[in-house]
Amino acid sequence: MRFILSSDMHAPIIAALTTALAKAGHTVDYIGPDAGEDDHDWPVVTAVAARAVADGEADGAIVLCWTGTGASICANKIQGVRCALCVDAETARGARRWNDANVLALSIRLTTPFQATEILAAWLDEPFEDTAWNRTQRDRIGALDDATSSSALA
Repeated sequence: MRFILSSDMHAPIIAALTTALAKAGHTVDYIGPDAGEDDHDWPVVTAVAARAVADGEADGAIVLCWTGTGASICANKIQGVRCALCVDAETARGARRWNDANVLALSIRLTTPFQATEILAAWLDEPFEDTAWNRTQRDRIGALDDATSSSALA
């Protein structure tokens, strides 16, 4: 599978995630600054990663910023993206199981490289629980992409 990893600043978590994805047999493309380079704008790098998922060019993305909040907000603006900000492995499992999250957001400030690989492993290993109820919830989220009123939730 192909994943996009984006970050607005260079941090040790990037190498940990890249290595974990490669060891799991995935292809990973990194969008962001390398060591010693200036920071990038998080909305720009996040949007590139999220659009790759929405356009089918990548199977998933991991988006990083200082808190993870900005990256998750930005990613969720892209139609077809279901991004979850996760601070632990159990949250990542739930994001995949019930929400079919196709983008994972992490905080550079809060998440150690070890925690990041643990969260990533849970997110990668947990399949979407393909039940009628979960499909309905996912479809309702998707309906919000084009909704101009609350009628999308009816």
